[in-house]
Amino acid sequence: MTTDPITFSFDGRIIPARAGQSLAAALIKADQRIFRQTVKGASRSMFCGMGVCQDCLVTIDGIANRRACMTLAADGATVQTQAALAPLSAPMGGVRLVPPARQIAPDVLVIGGGAGGLNAAIAAASAGASVVVLDERKVPGGQYFKQPSGDILVLDDQQAEGQALVAQARASGAELLTGVEIWGAFDGPLFLAEHHGAALVARPKRVIVATGAYERPHMVPGWTLPGVMTTGAAQTLWRSYRTLPGRRVAVCGSGPLNLQVALELAEGGATVALVAEASPSPLSHPMAALALALSGPGLAAKGFRFLRGLRRHRVPVRYSTRLLRVVPEGNALRATFRDAGGTETEVLVDTLCMNDGFEPQNEILRLLGADMRLDRVFGHLRCTRTAMLETTVPGVYAVGDCAGLGGAPAATVEGRIAGHGAASSVGKGSTQAAIGLQAALARHRRFQARLWAMYTPGPHSPAIPSDDTILCRCEEITFGEVREGLQASPGHAGTLKRLTRVGMGRCQGRYCGGVAARLVAEATGQPISDHSHFAPRVPIKPVSIATILAAQQALDDPA
Repeated sequence: MTTDPITFSFDGRIIPARAGQSLAAALIKADQRIFRQTVKGASRSMFCGMGVCQDCLVTIDGIANRRACMTLAADGATVQTQAALAPLSAPMGGVRLVPPARQIAPDVLVIGGGAGGLNAAIAAASAGASVVVLDERKVPGGQYFKQPSGDILVLDDQQAEGQALVAQARASGAELLTGVEIWGAFDGPLFLAEHHGAALVARPKRVIVATGAYERPHMVPGWTLPGVMTTGAAQTLWRSYRTLPGRRVAVCGSGPLNLQVALELAEGGATVALVAEASPSPLSHPMAALALALSGPGLAAKGFRFLRGLRRHRVPVRYSTRLLRVVPEGNALRATFRDAGGTETEVLVDTLCMNDGFEPQNEILRLLGADMRLDRVFGHLRCTRTAMLETTVPGVYAVGDCAGLGGAPAATVEGRIAGHGAASSVGKGSTQAAIGLQAALARHRRFQARLWAMYTPGPHSPAIPSDDTILCRCEEITFGEVREGLQASPGHAGTLKRLTRVGMGRCQGRYCGGVAARLVAEATGQPISDHSHFAPRVPIKPVSIATILAAQQALDDPA
């Protein structure tokens, strides 16, 4: 690692960093856990690590509302804890001039630079289509491949595979734009975005949405405390920045990602106090484990290696065990867990990582009007698609977890199918290659179905949390306030939103929306449907007014 060190100040304290390192990673490495204050006086830090929760906001060089997890550390920058409400006398940061919008009209626009998106770009470009990839991350690769920043060497075969895929995408002729925030999606299709401080207007002939998924938290008392983060956020800190999320860590929830990250952190030097898996042990259903191994021997062996590695590092893995609560204790966190027999276990940690399943990032698809159907097993919406992965909106394709949880291997094949299909629909190449991939896709889907049969993919019951537990972390709305709203008018999640402000925060209900829909269903006795959730709204991500004005000017004068 040869990158020269840099420094920036945080509330007057000098923080060392590395070029290419995120602000959040640099701050956490320096044991700075508090990034901002809420209206109710609570402290917040990084939670999702991928720009979804909007909780790691800081003020940089006088400009507020900058996400520390998505902003690179800059030498000499002045960073401050973001106050909930700035005093009226505080400077506004000056007038920011935005250059004219860039306008693009490729044959195929790919939104998302993960396994599905990159493979879609390669397939479409190889067929002769002009392709542009828009990726929110600074380095493409997505959540699965999580590429290292700066001069950090690849950690393992998984990162090496991602590095090769990114190189292949660039070599294919596709243009990869990183650090792109898409904030508007409209009929046409038309997409409005911000890229490096400038407006971007995209009018593609075809679009492939590959925005992936984000992690579902386990909402218990204390889940919004600094030091509590998603398992994926902890993995990003380590795999992309070689920053441990804490010296002593616990991991909880359900799914194989928790085992993988626990092992990576243990091998990186952290003490992993506990892995609490909500599902029963694989030994309790041996036939399901055998079916999993037979459907994907290589992937199944990888999972068993995780367990063997954790045993080698003496990390306790406890099944049928759920998180009950988290309370601060000095500079640490005391997490309490309960197993199926009612036995409670407490651990004292710096960081608590949680992953209780996944939610598709389907806001763009829903804004465009793609048909959705509720998957009652997983508790989330799945997008209706053809064999070529085209949605019910002509010219709009969806691949990977944004269309419903399916895993990276399936997303890889789906990307190739959609890339060939989209290119063929504009007269480039044919669909023959895509047709030949259907068998591989079916095989990956079978493996995923058997994998999740061993875990708990659906959300836990929303009736468990106490009234003082926070449901909406943005607006600090509790379960008790939501229950009071349901007693007053239980009709729909939208009605509940107007009564209580749940889901009206910066993340637009991405975390509380599904829980609110389930609470409404319980109160009304009506089953959850594809219309039970909050409707997405523009802007789907926070954006400066200057960028909106620049985009509007480009729309008014397309020449």
